[in-house]
Amino acid sequence: MLNQRLEQKLQQKLSPQQIQVIRLIESTTLELEERVKQELEDNPALEENFERDDELADSDEGANLQQDIDNLPNDELADYRNEDDIPPSKLEASSRSAGEKKEDIPFSAGITFHESLIEQISLRDLSKNQTTIAEYIIGNIDDEGYLRRDLQAIANDLLFQMSLSISADELENVLAVIQDLEPLGVGARSLQECLLIQLRKQENSPVTELAINIIENQFNELAARHYDKIARELNLSEQLLKNVIQKITQLNPKPGNAFSTPLENRKETIIPDFIVEFLDGKLYISLNDKNMPELRVNQEYAEMLNEYAVQTKRNNQHKKAAADFLRLNIDKAKWFIDALKQRQHTLISTMNAIVEKQQIFFKEGDESVLKPMIMKDIAQKTGFDISTISRVSNSKYVQTNFGIYPLKFFFSESMQTEDGEEISSREIKRIITICIQNEDKNKPLTDDQLTEILQKKSYLIARRTVAKYREQLNIPPSRLRKEI
Repeated sequence: MLNQRLEQKLQQKLSPQQIQVIRLIESTTLELEERVKQELEDNPALEENFERDDELADSDEGANLQQDIDNLPNDELADYRNEDDIPPSKLEASSRSAGEKKEDIPFSAGITFHESLIEQISLRDLSKNQTTIAEYIIGNIDDEGYLRRDLQAIANDLLFQMSLSISADELENVLAVIQDLEPLGVGARSLQECLLIQLRKQENSPVTELAINIIENQFNELAARHYDKIARELNLSEQLLKNVIQKITQLNPKPGNAFSTPLENRKETIIPDFIVEFLDGKLYISLNDKNMPELRVNQEYAEMLNEYAVQTKRNNQHKKAAADFLRLNIDKAKWFIDALKQRQHTLISTMNAIVEKQQIFFKEGDESVLKPMIMKDIAQKTGFDISTISRVSNSKYVQTNFGIYPLKFFFSESMQTEDGEEISSREIKRIITICIQNEDKNKPLTDDQLTEILQKKSYLIARRTVAKYREQLNIPPSRLRKEI
């Protein structure tokens, strides 16, 4: 039986202008510079204003767009941007002061990881087909050095894309050649295989043989750190087991990373989006936009449009088409300029509210003085929606007198002590980290024990909250921290 009925649904759709503002708000400084450069290339009606006026003029159109954007839920934008989850930690970075000229962004020149593998393959005694297969497999190796794709799927690709019919044995033989390249462990399909490749290249010794045996036959127990069980099953002394574990932990679980600078010596280059300086007892806030040109509508285009508009009234179809083209580009230029102004207003307002809330930190640089602050606090202060604050905070960095920090670093939940004092959850995480750093690794602290320690310090906290904070700190549970 068929039934007909009417339903009324309210849907909010994004206009192109709203999408443009959202994307610009979410963009980092570097992304924005590229976007402006691209717009200048694509739209002849947009040009740099070399008679730069530094005053910020808020447009009514931009304000209306902001109101529309603030009313949108976060999931409306899922298709436009994947937000990176940046850990709330202080980062080493290249930076500049407000008065300095920004230099070109440093980059690593030279051969890449995959180019290195291709180069090594060219030195091996392989047939033309084998070389083609090897290069295709290398193209499927990720940046960590792993081959995550099934060999059968690769065989299917080679058949359909290159008309190469390859057996599984042939693929395994070519993969074995790749797994013989540097860095050792490259081309592995699992962590277990990666470790075995490295061990089998080492000089033969009783410890190496035991390590291979354990990874081949007790890998799950090893991953769970059930050392007592491994020692019983293999009848190993505690000292011998320690030697084996030490050898295994010296292997590289991500061989692709070994091609670049060692992690401990690497400093990630971050270009800050904001600059907050404490000078002569005052805080100064600015956007890092010294590389950003002032934009305006091309005046020649605007004058041409006026001329064509007059001629269009005389039914000149050719001039009408030209006028439509000019009007479209001029409108796009105006929308882009308005969107940039709205981005600037939104970012500065948000940063002002954050600095006002965390003034002591920006003056002293002491993380322990950071106040509990959630995005709702900043939303109420600025009048923006929480989703707008979230978009501003993601992937943005601020340069201070004490280093560069991601904006997310300044947000944290609030906790209470027995005396009713409100403190930041960051302080709780700091204590958890210190406790675990100083624990007996033979008997790591459980979440229950951590809870007791915190409660003795007058912090009212439940065990499940301790477990949540430990996980947010990327610290494994006690059984996985146990060492012998």
